[in-house]
Amino acid sequence: MAITTKDVQALRQATGVGILDAKKALEENDGNMEEATKWLRVQGLASAAKRADREAGEGAVAVVRNGNVAAMVEMRCETDFVAKSDEFVSLVDEIAAKVCADGTEAVAQFNEHVEKMLTTLKENISIGRVYRLEAGNDEVVDTYIHHQAGRGVNGVIVVVKGSSEEVAHEIAVHVAFTKPQYLRREDVPTSEVDAERTTIEEISRNEGKPEAALPKIIEGRLNGWFKDRVLVEQPYVKDEKQTIAQFLGTATITAFAQVVIGS
Repeated sequence: MAITTKDVQALRQATGVGILDAKKALEENDGNMEEATKWLRVQGLASAAKRADREAGEGAVAVVRNGNVAAMVEMRCETDFVAKSDEFVSLVDEIAAKVCADGTEAVAQFNEHVEKMLTTLKENISIGRVYRLEAGNDEVVDTYIHHQAGRGVNGVIVVVKGSSEEVAHEIAVHVAFTKPQYLRREDVPTSEVDAERTTIEEISRNEGKPEAALPKIIEGRLNGWFKDRVLVEQPYVKDEKQTIAQFLGTATITAFAQVVIGS
């Protein structure tokens, strides 16, 4: 079957590939447009497998809130050129909106879209971290996202019980700045705490601290270590004289999630 310029152009518009790739796909499949499209996808996935080992340290994060539900989705890629492209940003926004509406399982609906993007953009692209938090009784949810070059790079969702959306938003802004790893001290794995305690003890002994003073010194330094990692123990960025727990008063944070591109 003769391959026409019109056929090549139609396949290019449908798949986003170059002229030579479109022509070869049609030639390999006797001009059948549907089979040529599948062939390109297979070829794209084959190339993507080779790219899978390449670091995807760039990307974009989208945050969507609707009433008492908020969702956050990360998409990863190799370059900021792709990360800030309209096609890439639009897709991660669409996925986040769907996750907010239908749950985290909705991500699977976009596998084909991601596969097509692998073909057209020729980078190691994947869906990364996905969160969906819902506020319950007497709870509120709010979000924060920092944009850079037209794409989200630092997103936060916070659920607070017994307070307002404004307070939840203030906490979200704080989280974006301080990047805590855990909500409460008891959330930190015991293995991490034990390892840090051992390290602190070794450092303190090497410094020649008095044996009798070691327990107090170790606990003091361990408390400082917790403050770096535990949200409710951190000094509030807008008033470092009080911790987040003190800022909240009788309110409590029930959940939070954060995605920072490149981390």
